[in-house]
Parts: sequence; structure tokens; C-alpha cells
Amino acid sequence: MKRSLTGTRFTSQTGILQLMDDLGKALSGSRKKYMLGGGNPAILPEIAAAWRREMRALLEDESRFDRAVGQYDTPQGRPAFLKAITGMLNREYGWDLTEEHVAVTNGSQSAFFMLFNLLAGPGEDGIDRKILFPLMPEYIGYRDQAIWSQDFRAFLPRIERIDEHRHKYHVDFDALEVDDDVAAICVSRPTNPTGNVLTDGEVARLSALAKEKGIPLIIDNAYGTPFPNIIFTEVRPVWDEQIILCMSLSKLGLPGARTGIVIANPDVIGAVSAFNAISSLAPGGVGAALALELIRSGEIIRLSREVIKPYYQQKAEQAVTQLRGELEGVDFYIHKPEGALFLWLWFRGLPITCQELYDRLKQRGVLVVPGHYFFPGLTEAWRHKQECIRVTYSQEEAVVEAGLRIIAEEVKRAYL
Repeated sequence: MKRSLTGTRFTSQTGILQLMDDLGKALSGSRKKYMLGGGNPAILPEIAAAWRREMRALLEDESRFDRAVGQYDTPQGRPAFLKAITGMLNREYGWDLTEEHVAVTNGSQSAFFMLFNLLAGPGEDGIDRKILFPLMPEYIGYRDQAIWSQDFRAFLPRIERIDEHRHKYHVDFDALEVDDDVAAICVSRPTNPTGNVLTDGEVARLSALAKEKGIPLIIDNAYGTPFPNIIFTEVRPVWDEQIILCMSLSKLGLPGARTGIVIANPDVIGAVSAFNAISSLAPGGVGAALALELIRSGEIIRLSREVIKPYYQQKAEQAVTQLRGELEGVDFYIHKPEGALFLWLWFRGLPITCQELYDRLKQRGVLVVPGHYFFPGLTEAWRHKQECIRVTYSQEEAVVEAGLRIIAEEVKRAYL
């Protein structure tokens, strides 16, 4: 089969393909695997019970069920869901959203494909525009989203050493430059892979820079507040006409439903709707149908605050405590866990690359993600990229405990 340049680009080996391929093979294989690589949320009994309850209610209401599975939604999404989302956000934060400010996508991954290619790349005016990532590392799923491979630009972080084994990345505003060829600024909050939460001050400065340049600030809120609220610091989400806020139902326990939510000005929403129509006619409606009553009632916020957040915060603390013990004698840092499902481990002076460490761990049945995939758009040679891995603590306690023990063993072997 002869491929186009675009076909070759999207079928080559990528970090996100490796991650999802590992996940699928591990789930289907018979050999014991310690899944510390993927971003699949834990199946929490109270959350799963809520989804089963909503599914039963949907099945019992013939009219609702028939509409959910037997009719296309509009390219923007089902109107009742759009109304429920805007009503909830307006009540919680005093925003002034209408249904024209919201669109549904087939997962947030597809939302970013639309947004990046809507904004970046060669323009009608002859300018080749870029998506700017002001803080590295960033989400592995951004790396290969652009049809034009050079559509990203990134900057090194400022590293704060909190104590002998904790660090935190900050935006280096002294080095940050937003040139005229930048189409949008993009950040995740909490950040995947590090669990970093940009401070309110950092977000305000980035928003001001975006407004000054007349470009959007895209905020990936897949793990943030008000749902799923896997965020361990007190923050309040921000939105205005210059901000594109992306949300998801995945980490609420519905990753299989592939439901992303984009909050933006009506022009952006119109463009996303057009992308939806061309690529898939309309977004899938089952996830939106399941979540509708939880959003209308506000129960989704209570479950996020009282069930989801405490569970992951306890899991993060437990994993950090274990790693501090297992890695005694190693020059390592853990990024301060402020949210999401991950720990970002930095092994200073690691004698092998993170890819080699990944390969060694895979041989022992432990799946992580090598850190070098999390630096999209960064062209500088920086050894730090090869000294880090991402691990998830969302799996069962015994799986996480055994996997972290093997990671520590292999890291110590590497230093011998």
C-alpha cells in the first residue's frame, strides 16, 4: 500500500500508539502485567454504581433510550446536554454561558486534533502558525496531533527543588516568548504527566499574554474541577471569550463512552461542530445521555468532591511513601503530586535512557511510559528528558505496590 505523507505520519510509531498498544495487549494477555503506564481511571464502587443506575434509568425510559442510540445528535451535541453543562457551570462559577458556548466531541483527544489543526499550520496569509506549550513536560497525546509535524513550539521549565526528593515545574516567564506566528497557547491543568497544577498567577499571566496577542489560551481540564476534580490544591477554573476550556467524562469512569466537552466562544464552537460533521457526522450520544441527570442535579460535583478526589489523593500519598522507601540511596525526585493519576519520577544522572529503562521494566511485566515522549515541540538537547518516567497509581493497591517495587529494583540495577 502506498501511503501519503499524512498517512505515513499517522501510522508511524508514536508514544500514544505505544501506550495504547501496551494497554490493549496487557488486558488481553495471560501473563501477569503491572499496568502503571496508562491513564485508565480506577473503577470505584460508588461511581460505577451511579453509572449503572443511570444506565438502568435510560433503559427503562424507552423514549430516552431510543433517542440516545437510535438518533444522531447535532454536530454540536445533544441540546439537552449542552443546556445541562452550561447551567451547572453558570451556577457554580457565575459564568454567563449559553448553549452556543459548548460542543461535545468523541473524547477530548479528538477535540485537540480539531483545535490544533483548526488553528496551527500553514495559513491563508502564508504564515505557518504554531501551538505554544509554555511548560514542559506536557501530555503525550498532544505530540502527534498536528497534520503538519512542525506545528509545535515549547519552552523549558524552571525547576523548583522543594526538598531532597520533591520538585515542581514552573513556567519560566523570563524565557517565554509568544511570537507573531503563535496560533494559541496550550496547557493542561492538572498537567499530565506530572500532576503539576499551574498556579492561579501563572494562569493569569498566560491569559494576559494570549489576550495581548489576540490568540486563544487552551486549558485542558480533563482531570480538573468541577469534575472529575482529581486536583489536590484549591483552584477555581477560569473562562472568558479568549479561553478554550476542554473537559471530559473519561476520568469520571466513562473512558469507553468517549465524551469530550469544549467550552469556548461561539466562533470556535461553530468550527468544532463543522469538524464533527465532516469527521463523524455527530458526536456519540450515549455518554452524554448517561451523565445528563447527574449534571442537572449537581450530583456529579458531589461524587467528584467526596469520592473521586479523596480516593486518588490517598493513592498518591501511599505511592510516594512507598517510593521514598524503595528508592533509598538513589538520587531521585518525584514531582509534587497536585492532581491527575500519575507520578513523574526523575532519576538524576540515570546511566541509561528512559526508553532502556522502559524496555527492562516491560521484560518484567511492568508497563510505564518513558519520559522523552512528553516534550512535544522542544528541540533543545536536554538530558533531563531521558531521566524521567511516568507511572500511574490508579490501579489496584497490590498491582501498584508490586510494580513500584520492581521499578525501584531496576533503577538501582541501572546505577550499578
